[in-house]
Amino acid sequence: MAENGLFDLSGRVACVTGGNGGIGLGMAKAFVQHGAAVAIIGRSQAKLDSALAELEEVAGSGRVQSLNCDVTDRGAVEAAVGEIVSEFGGLDILVNNAGVNRRADEPHLLSDEDWQHVIDVNLTSIHTATSVAFPHMKERGRGKIINIGSMMSIFGTAYAPAYAASKGGVVQYTKSCAVAWAKDNVQVNAVLPGWIVTEMTNQFKEAFPDRYAMIVGRTPAGRWGEPVDLGGTAVFLASSASDFVTGTAIPVDGGYSVW
Repeated sequence: MAENGLFDLSGRVACVTGGNGGIGLGMAKAFVQHGAAVAIIGRSQAKLDSALAELEEVAGSGRVQSLNCDVTDRGAVEAAVGEIVSEFGGLDILVNNAGVNRRADEPHLLSDEDWQHVIDVNLTSIHTATSVAFPHMKERGRGKIINIGSMMSIFGTAYAPAYAASKGGVVQYTKSCAVAWAKDNVQVNAVLPGWIVTEMTNQFKEAFPDRYAMIVGRTPAGRWGEPVDLGGTAVFLASSASDFVTGTAIPVDGGYSVW
């Protein structure tokens, strides 16, 4: 249910790419709980259907929408944003959450194809979706863009060089857009999730028990995060509470990056 005050999102329209699971779905739920109409974008129709049902339980029908869209296809993104604007009357909030990872033991072992795929999904798609969404925000005289980075925006890693490079790029792109669009009352910020239990990471404990224990031991909070842990930060950055906050990158990692 929506709340009055700084964190009230009533009357606002949000689009969450990769919103059919994990962090994206956690943020989408938080938005509808605070009154926003929400559209989620993803490629798996089965996951979209399941996520939409979860959102409808929270929001009620008529305030949520799901769209099958490949965020690396500009034409598809333009069509999806057009549908959202047509359905809800505008667009106020964009969360660029869609992401992938490809691993190799060392950077030189990562194929060019894997490198390009990660950059296309994790970084280029943010430019595409943001470029399509911004004119709608400018027209409404306000906007909030939330780009999902990672701890790898801060740290490098031998086994995921493309992921680290793309997430580092997310932070710099965020700063560039923040500087450009402050005059338009559009705030652009990044969230840097730590070790979060998602579909991308849920096999990690079984595959690498020693590393899993090391991560828990290093994290001051003493646990991995859950998608719900990102909801509060997302609502803050999507609401009027953050109208004077732009160009930031906020770790949400239980203190992992402090060390």
